[in-house]
Amino acid sequence: MIVKKILSYLSFKKQEGSKGNFNLRAMHGMNRISILIFFIAIIFIAVRNCVN
Repeated sequence: MIVKKILSYLSFKKQEGSKGNFNLRAMHGMNRISILIFFIAIIFIAVRNCVN
């Protein structure tokens, strides 16, 4: 259930009630990028530790 909510948030399709101004949309875009970078870093750290 949590994974489904995260994936729906990260999808770039228009969400219900998202008629915010540019600043709000930009903030959500930055949040999406931050979450993606975080998950990529976690995967990178896990792979690096498994190789050693």
